[in-house]
This record gives sequence, structure tokens and C-alpha cells, in this order.
Amino acid sequence: MSRRVLRVCGVGGAAAFAAAVAAPAAAAEPSPPDPVAAAPLSADPAADHLRRGLELMAKGDYAGAKLEFETVLRLDDLPADLHAQAEVYADAARAYLGGSRWLPSGYALVGFGNYHENDTVAGSGDTDDMFFSARVGGRLNYVMTDANALNLSLDYRYRNYDNAGRRDDSDLRWNANFSHGFGDNNLAVGVRGRASYRGNGQTRNDYGVFGTVRFLGDPTDQFNLGVEFRRRNYPQGPLRARSRNILEFTGGWTHTLADGKASFSLAAGGGREFATDNRPDGDSNFFNLSPTFNFTLSEHWGGYVFAWWQTDRYNVERTNSEGADDVLGITTRNDDLWEIGGGLTWEFGRGWSLNPEILYTEDKSNILALNYSSTELHLTLRKDF
Repeated sequence: MSRRVLRVCGVGGAAAFAAAVAAPAAAAEPSPPDPVAAAPLSADPAADHLRRGLELMAKGDYAGAKLEFETVLRLDDLPADLHAQAEVYADAARAYLGGSRWLPSGYALVGFGNYHENDTVAGSGDTDDMFFSARVGGRLNYVMTDANALNLSLDYRYRNYDNAGRRDDSDLRWNANFSHGFGDNNLAVGVRGRASYRGNGQTRNDYGVFGTVRFLGDPTDQFNLGVEFRRRNYPQGPLRARSRNILEFTGGWTHTLADGKASFSLAAGGGREFATDNRPDGDSNFFNLSPTFNFTLSEHWGGYVFAWWQTDRYNVERTNSEGADDVLGITTRNDDLWEIGGGLTWEFGRGWSLNPEILYTEDKSNILALNYSSTELHLTLRKDF
């Protein structure tokens, strides 16, 4: 919904009579130009939004600036805190306003942490491993003067554990889309995917098509809607039965707070998983909800907290057992998955930040063996360029 609305009012009969009486004088004295008719349309609506975003940045309204930038730009894999996110957008905006249509950007991260498996009804957690992490990625955006853009991104993540008996994590994610800005809104359609190593020579490939639209309701509120159809494929081996097709609908709302020094977001999604390779639990319906609060403490310090919950309801009955010889019953599987986390960020130089964070995960299921919980502590050094 556009923030700029022009209304045209009607003219009554009395005003028409007065205009007729004044016609001779009007013929002798030219009428001033109509300010609405005389106002030229912007030749570059993308530049208008980016300039407004930079103006808000200069006032310290980081959340409002980010909403304004996002009417034109789509940048994936941003830093965790609000101020740094807005800075990445601002760099791209300055490059565009400086005459560049190609907007490359990238980042690199290294870190270390601890992964601890918690006790659950399924048993005691006996895993407590240190790990090293590395991540690198880049974006390439080509923005046209009519607010159309081509957006590409690539992101690689790696984690190595100090436990020789445990597999390393390796994950490559990609995204290619076309976006179109109209008024205060932005529509994108594209393809995206992910290739993951699952250990013992097993891999998982995700790929699909998606569409999202962002609506800037007013300077402090952004809404978004999306749909995606994707394939999750385990090409071979014992995990192949987990292969499935997924249809998901998403929606979200972001509201700026504290004069743009903070923001609150609420995201929701729901859909269906279609088992294609005889998954024991069959198809499933799911729904998820995720609130996030981003805040700025000072020019160099910020933070964030978030939660994510998803419920899965499967449609095929299975055996619920405590052990090989202890069958508890036969039932359909129901899961509730939780993630709760947060962190701080310290920006200590141009594009440099240090990020300590914590993540708690819990998977609750009526199938005893599927209950799981873990806690991660992670310290990451990030460079954006």
C-alpha cells in the first residue's frame, strides 16, 4: 500500500457559476500552473527510495532505513544485528546512487563454540563437543532504473567437531531471483536451493521455486507474503526414504520501535510435506511461528533474541517403542520443534563485528526415540565487504 495518495475533489454548482462570472478576468490574467499537473514524475523511483533510506540512516533510524531500502534491494544472509544490516544496505544504496548498477557484496566468518546434547525422555545426553566454524558468501545485484533487479547469492557453511567419530557439517546455499519494485512494494520470483553433506557419503539436495511480495504499509510497518514449492531429495542410501516434496505458504510483519533503534518481526508459515519414497510416517501438515526482536544499544553494540516453533502432524501410524522388545503402542507421529536463541554484536571497525550467541533446541515427539535437545554456545568474527 502506497503512502502517497492523491485525492481529487468535485466542484459544486455554485463554484461553477462563480468561475463563469470570473472568466473575462481570467482571460486577461493567465492562471498559475496546477501544482499537481506540473509536478514531474521521478525518472528513477529506485533512487528516491534509496535516498530516503540514507536520510533515515543519518538520523539513526536504522529500522526505518532498512524498510525503505528493501522496497528496492534484496540482500540475503545479512549480519545478525539491526545496525549492521542497515549498513550493508546503505553501502549498496550509495553505490547505486554513485552510478553503479552492478552491486557486489560479500562476507566471511570464522568462529568456535561448544555443542552439548541435553537429557530428554529418550535418554541422557552424552555428547559435549567443541567445534570450529567457517562461512563465506557473496551477493551480486543488478538494479535497473525502473526498480527491476536481478539478485544472485551464494553461501557456504562448514563446521568441524573435535570428535573424530562425528561427521563434519558442510552446506552450500544458493538463490537467484528477479524482483520488481512498484510504489512502496517489491515482488520477487526465483529459484533457490541447498546441498548438504549428511555423513557416511550421504548428501541432501533441496531446490525449488518461490515468490514473495513485500508491502510497506507505512514508514514503520512492513508486511510480506510468500509461497514456495521445493524438493528435498536424498539421492541414495538409507536416508532416501526421507525424500519429499514441500508446499509452504508464509507471511510476516515487521514493526520499527524506539525511533528506529529497534524492530520486532513476526513470521508465520504453514503447508504440507508429501512423502514420495515411502517415508514411514507418511505425509505431514505443518505450521510454524517465529518472533524476533532486534535492538541497538549504542553505535557499536547491538543484540537480538528470537524464538521458532513448528508443529508437525503425520498421517501414517507407526510403532512407538522404548526398545527393541518394549512396544508402547501404535500411533501417528506428532512433533513440536523449538528453537530459542539470542546474542550480542560488537562492531569494532568498518565491516568488522564480533558476535557471541546461544541457541537452545528441543524436539518433542510422541514417538519416544525422536525426542532431542541441545545447547550451543558460539563466538563468531565477521567481516562484511
